Amino acid sequence: MRISPEFPERTLTIIGQSCANGERFPKPAVETRRPIAVVTGGSGGIGRWIALGLARAGYHVVLIGRDRARGEAAQAWIARQTPQATTDLLIADLSVLAATRAAGRCVLSRYSKIAVLVNNAGVFDSEPVTTVEGHNRVLATNLLSPFVLTQMLLPALRAAAPARIVTIGSSMSDRTRISPDHLVLARRWTMVRAYSQSKLALMMITFALSRRLEGTGVVANVVHPGLVATGLVRTGGVIGIAWRCLARVALSEAQGADTPLYAALAPEFATLSGVYVKKRRVVRPNRQALDPGLVEEVWTATERLAASPGHAMRP
Repeated sequence: MRISPEFPERTLTIIGQSCANGERFPKPAVETRRPIAVVTGGSGGIGRWIALGLARAGYHVVLIGRDRARGEAAQAWIARQTPQATTDLLIADLSVLAATRAAGRCVLSRYSKIAVLVNNAGVFDSEPVTTVEGHNRVLATNLLSPFVLTQMLLPALRAAAPARIVTIGSSMSDRTRISPDHLVLARRWTMVRAYSQSKLALMMITFALSRRLEGTGVVANVVHPGLVATGLVRTGGVIGIAWRCLARVALSEAQGADTPLYAALAPEFATLSGVYVKKRRVVRPNRQALDPGLVEEVWTATERLAASPGHAMRP
């Protein structure tokens, strides 16, 4: 088991200024009249292409990523593709819930309305990695962080209604099994089980959220982008070789962004909520995600884990 690096003092930067420790970021000198879209994992992979698509559609896009150089490169790339685009860059390590909460405060201090939230950031680890808060990094990044960030941004999403939450899922969730009492896998951890279960749990809390948002004008859906040749799997050995072989037949990043953008922009998804989408079509999810009682148990378990220090979650 590896421990991730220490929580850096300067964990959050938005347009070159600190936004840590709950500090309010000043409002822009000129308020944008464009609708606001927030994209996590927006500095690379399909997140960069999703951000580009939203910018082309007329949104002011807030990109959230871990690496400032990659984030600024993504901003410059979007500007070259779409000269009229406007973007903000927020640097945050979303495997750390304290940083996720600070990111949420930053966004809310700058924008009172958010029309689209795309929960795209995710990790696939080949071995267990523990964050400085004591959480498993896959669980924290793929489930707890989007849960925390979405909850924090709900007031701005409601204020912008009609608004959309698009959460990036995975077909690896389709056949896995989940127990609300064992979201923390501990000794049962394997890379496939950790990733697939985190994505199924993410789907289930999204469905639970969609029910809580009924009548608000905010919809929440899960999208599988397809098998995309991205840098999600960064490992060597047999796993790395297998992934590189699959990448030869996988979708490009631009193709992988198509269905998430469709869910974020298409008129037919303006009122459709609590569904699983593949190739622009609503499909049947894992049957466990259709069990209302189990879905609520997963919501409660996720809520508890997100509020607890990681060391308190270990069985």
